[in-house]
Amino acid sequence: SRMSSALLDVEDPISGAYHLEVSSPGIDRPLVSMEDFEAYIGHQAKLESHGLIEGRKRFKGELISAEDGQVSIDVDGQHYTVPHAAIAHAQLVLTDALIALHEAKRKTG
Repeated sequence: SRMSSALLDVEDPISGAYHLEVSSPGIDRPLVSMEDFEAYIGHQAKLESHGLIEGRKRFKGELISAEDGQVSIDVDGQHYTVPHAAIAHAQLVLTDALIALHEAKRKTG
């Protein structure tokens, strides 16, 4: 962030006051692309859709699949398929399994 801040000060591309914040998405990161969803199949996630899908907008459960522009999630034993384009917001839920996955990735580099 210090390097970015110094470059922004020199180049001055933003005309006005601003606050620079640089951060990592963290373990319970947002899911954006289909590749994000594919990478975390079997993990818990929260999704919110732009409109109603099978009578609901919010889904919290295990990611089942992510293919052909569709994300499938198991919510308490009920499977829902949500078009990727209909997802307004999605993120991983912090669980022991997710922590173990990230710890294993950190150890293997």
